[in-house]
Amino acid sequence: MSKTGAIILAAGKGTRMKSDLPKVLHKVAGKSMVRQVASACQRAQIDELLFVVGHKAEEVKNALGTQFFYALQEPQLGTGHAVMVALPILPDDIDTVFVLCGDTPLLSEDTLKAMAAQFAEQKATCTILTAEMDRPFGYGRILRDPLGRIKGIVEEKDATDEERKITEINAGVYCFHTDSLRLAVADLQNDNAQGEYYLTDVVKWFYEHGKLVNSYLASDTMEILGINDRVQLAQADAVMRHRKCIQLMKDGVTIVDPNSTYIEMDVQIGQDTIIEPDTYLRGDTVIGSHCHIGPQTDISNCKTGDGCRIFRSVLVDSQLGNACQVGPFCYIRPKTVLADRVKAGHFVELKKTQVGEGSKIPHLSYMGDAIIGAGVNIGCGSITCNYDGMNKFITQIEDGAFIGCNTNLVAPVVVHKNAYIAAGSTINKEVPEDALAIARARQENKENWQRPQKKQ
Repeated sequence: MSKTGAIILAAGKGTRMKSDLPKVLHKVAGKSMVRQVASACQRAQIDELLFVVGHKAEEVKNALGTQFFYALQEPQLGTGHAVMVALPILPDDIDTVFVLCGDTPLLSEDTLKAMAAQFAEQKATCTILTAEMDRPFGYGRILRDPLGRIKGIVEEKDATDEERKITEINAGVYCFHTDSLRLAVADLQNDNAQGEYYLTDVVKWFYEHGKLVNSYLASDTMEILGINDRVQLAQADAVMRHRKCIQLMKDGVTIVDPNSTYIEMDVQIGQDTIIEPDTYLRGDTVIGSHCHIGPQTDISNCKTGDGCRIFRSVLVDSQLGNACQVGPFCYIRPKTVLADRVKAGHFVELKKTQVGEGSKIPHLSYMGDAIIGAGVNIGCGSITCNYDGMNKFITQIEDGAFIGCNTNLVAPVVVHKNAYIAAGSTINKEVPEDALAIARARQENKENWQRPQKKQ
């Protein structure tokens, strides 16, 4: 059974980015450009992806992973040369192959699907993604014969004055019959000033050999935007974020101001959740339904249940149950797990801590490396002293315990069920069940005490 493949060109340095990072690894809406292209191909149900790498090849391969095919283009002698080095690695059962660039992150799966459908329906040898532009400066122009058939592509720098008036441009995305592409690429020549092999020359080869080349007109010209500098990177990021907000709003999420909301592409949000302005939702974050998030909240790689209220807080790599309340000014650090109906209030920091159902840490406390049971109350200003300068230790607070204000829990230590810690205590020994622990110096009052005086 034949399959569909894609050759994704990702070998360039991208000098205009002025960066040590390969151009295709710069991120748009939380994902590298090349990963965005790969995701569009996968959503379009393209079976196999092959990346042509060159500049910092190992860095690009490490970022993408081992599930793909790779071809090394070294030296880099043009787009045609990139396809030359890729075709011998492409699996033999790939009957139809896309060729596209790794710096076009706005390309959609809908466009790729539509191109593939037209390619198959018309039994074409090559389908080219094109666009109509009033000001097509810098793009290759589509050349047609008197019957309207595509006969070639001419680059801007090589075009005549008359050809530069053509408004139909080449978007740099192609769908090929693989065997025909192999034949055409074998005949490519590099007799030009740059000494490079141009993939666009195969279009003329197909025309001269009586092969059908057709075009699919892009409905949104933003899809073909290639990213060459950080200005264009910011433009693409804004477009991608807007797309994500539109999709979520159509799915039943309220986004108060899409222009000031930053949601990355893999984020999932349930129905009837409200997202306030200046909120950042990153990575693999999953927000439940009927939540209220923001304003001024930053959540990365977290999962929440339904009905949570989180505002003016930062959450990273953690998990929340249903109906949790977080904020304002709360910092939930990695590997924290909150059960249902937990409250982590203002200026609370939690790190690698499990908190049981219905427990409350209302304000001004730090709990690190702790296991907190259900129905626990942590008083204001309480901390776990979990680090001795070399090692981290666990604090365990069992169900129903009450931790008075300004308590220091010196780990490792266990506070058993329904125990009560008096305010201002420093606890470094186990507290039995139902016990009251008081660990503070006896108050001593000195009558008629003279305050220190400033020296004259």
